[in-house]
Amino acid sequence: MAAPPPSSSPTPAVPSPLSLPVLGGRRSSYRERVADALRAALIAGELLPGEVYSAPALAARFGVSATPVREAMLDLAKEGLVDAVPNKGFRVTEVSDRQLDEYTHVRALIEVPTVAGLATTADPVSLEALRPAAREIVAAAVAGDLIAYVEADTRFHLGLLALAGNAHLVEVVRDLRGRARLYGLTALSASGRLLASAEEHLELLDALLARDEQAVREVMTRHLGHVRGLWASAHG
Repeated sequence: MAAPPPSSSPTPAVPSPLSLPVLGGRRSSYRERVADALRAALIAGELLPGEVYSAPALAARFGVSATPVREAMLDLAKEGLVDAVPNKGFRVTEVSDRQLDEYTHVRALIEVPTVAGLATTADPVSLEALRPAAREIVAAAVAGDLIAYVEADTRFHLGLLALAGNAHLVEVVRDLRGRARLYGLTALSASGRLLASAEEHLELLDALLARDEQAVREVMTRHLGHVRGLWASAHG
């Protein structure tokens, strides 16, 4: 019997809610992408410090199966971002003001001069390739989608740093970003101030394309200052 003819309107594949783009030039497994999404939720304060979350509950929340969530949370436990609680799940660790100050200080020491240097070395085509991510950050700020904001922000900054050609530097900053907690993001979004910070990514790209190293340094310094000066505090 002849096979039936193919359908003229095939059902499109439904993308996974965690099918995240590669961060900073790094090829990621599905498990790592699940970890990236969970890390973004931690950073944005969507998963609260001191609270215990089970893998099945998180899996239902993110629309994936429990196994990759459990494996990803074990990876985050190795990074010190959560603690495993036997027979219950994972407790989100707290980050002190002192720790956040230290993380932000190290990031500034690395990122400000590195990005400023790109004003004279980065290929304009490579810089322009980051504009869609910058626009995603703005769109997420407008929509008040904090997890999407953190994901796009991470993608943009790690992608930018990758242009310096130092993969180890990118991983160091990725680790520092993952350890931060931006508990004030919700208040910042509600007040409308998150959009101004989001638009700095476009300002930064324009300064890089203009080869204005001093302007790049100023934007980066101001932008990183938000991590501690505005975002970290629920009272900011």
